[in-house]
Amino acid sequence: MRYDRDGFPIPPDFDPLPYAEDGRSAAPPLPGGPAANWAPAPRRRAGGLKRSLIISLLLLGLPPAILGPENVMKGIRMAVVRWSLDRAQEMEAEDDVGGALVEVNRAVEWLGEDDATLLCYRAWLRLYTGDAPGAIDDASRAAAIAPLALPPLRVRGLASVVSGDVEQALADATTVVDRSAPGDPDALNHRAYVRALVGRKLPEALADIDAALATVDEPASAELLDTRGFILHLLGRDQEALEQMNEAIEGMLQQRRRVRFAGDDGVIAKLRLRTIEQGLAVMFQHRGLICAKVGHEEQARQDLAKAQAMGYDPQRGVF
Repeated sequence: MRYDRDGFPIPPDFDPLPYAEDGRSAAPPLPGGPAANWAPAPRRRAGGLKRSLIISLLLLGLPPAILGPENVMKGIRMAVVRWSLDRAQEMEAEDDVGGALVEVNRAVEWLGEDDATLLCYRAWLRLYTGDAPGAIDDASRAAAIAPLALPPLRVRGLASVVSGDVEQALADATTVVDRSAPGDPDALNHRAYVRALVGRKLPEALADIDAALATVDEPASAELLDTRGFILHLLGRDQEALEQMNEAIEGMLQQRRRVRFAGDDGVIAKLRLRTIEQGLAVMFQHRGLICAKVGHEEQARQDLAKAQAMGYDPQRGVF
């Protein structure tokens, strides 16, 4: 059996989905992380004749099982899956996550529910649409199919935060750290943030994020700084937290300017901007809470309002 870079088994007749262009495969540079960071890169469109056939099959609503022998349907099946995933990413880039979920459901129907990659992608989308139990179910099945993979544990941990299963969230976050390379900053950031979200082991959470920051070159990423600022706030060190959060927001605004300046209006660029906007929503929420604690009431009001307008919503995994 072959395995991909994150431990997913690759079926012998399936060309594995590529990863996003920044090489990330699972949760989040964002603390907590949206689905956009994981989603596979879009594929080229099928040829005109094949595309017309696929669309006809979809419009007829025919299930794959009745369309012919497996050796005849293999090519059509994979084309439908690729087409559906292309559509899913296009919809997600336009913030139509419900529509994206419909497309991924179609891909799962045609490929089968034993592909860990698709189940993990669907879990992220379900979490964003507020279906934490569905996300946990998909992530758990993906983890059973690909026991060495980290993405299912990340999304299950975050969905467990939403559903209130603190012990499962903490256990999954620790397993991610244990199975990652020593000192992996993303794994440490993930555990630190999960600990902060559930209000457990805050000194250990600060140690995690400090260890993560020690492994990266300056300037540190906005996502890591945001995690550290939020933890400092929870520990009552609000003046330090405010300084850290100001730096995090400025770093994220710079990222947004760079992406916009590039002028790329493709799907990957739109997904990246969507991720940045969600990150800013989280950071404005955190800074608003900190400002309220240190007496900057007007700034707190502005930041919290901005966070809500940009989509901050813990029940959708945007925290």
